[in-house]
Amino acid sequence: MTTPDDRDASAAASPGGSDAAGDSAAQQPLTFHEAFAQAARNSGIGAVTPGETPTSSSLLKAIGGVRGLIESILPGLAFLVIFTVTKNLVLSVSAPVALSVVFVIIRLVTRSAVMTAVAGLLGVGVSAGLALFTGRAEDNFVLGIVINVVCLAVLLVSLIARRPLIGIIVSLLVNDPGGYRTDRAKGRVVLVATWCWVGLFATRLAFEVPLYLTAQTELLGYIKLILGVPLYAAMLWVTWLLVRAAYSKTRPAASAEPS
Repeated sequence: MTTPDDRDASAAASPGGSDAAGDSAAQQPLTFHEAFAQAARNSGIGAVTPGETPTSSSLLKAIGGVRGLIESILPGLAFLVIFTVTKNLVLSVSAPVALSVVFVIIRLVTRSAVMTAVAGLLGVGVSAGLALFTGRAEDNFVLGIVINVVCLAVLLVSLIARRPLIGIIVSLLVNDPGGYRTDRAKGRVVLVATWCWVGLFATRLAFEVPLYLTAQTELLGYIKLILGVPLYAAMLWVTWLLVRAAYSKTRPAASAEPS
């Protein structure tokens, strides 16, 4: 997908050889395109190369592995259990923050990738701060609702612009710029897949917003857990299968090229 980089051309013509080229490239920041491509590779969809058969291990990896699964579910579960039993807002929002801090410390001690845990801590911290500021337990879920609204809006804008977001992501993964716009089968697949993700975020909002507005905190907590990681994992699996149906046809031809 990427065309020859201007940095490579200038490095090849400059004195100092490949070492100087490597040092120069390493010092320059990523372009927007390179950053977006890296984000696509690190996304859940990027856990399986389009055209390959998804597996349960790849699905587990896409949601962060066992540790990531625990870090995603446990804070919300802790809030729900503690609030249901005690109705104590301070205790209910403090426990998830404490758990998230523990997750960050464990990753630091074990020298694991820490950014996911830090992002989780920030999210839990902001949610707790909002609930404590307003004194309303249901405001612990405001940040999640806002994120779902933003994701839904981005997906819908991509559809209106006739650049389905799933198509953009897959094109970056397989180095096939605009392939979904010239291949009708690929275009249909990424369009359906993008609408599936629209359905995911719309479903979450359809359930969560009314419960938030009516201050049904415990039920909102249950729904958030059910429509969180489980629905996300199911949608990843469906997306992988859809994309594989269209892109697997191009894999043999690519592998048959002489090296």
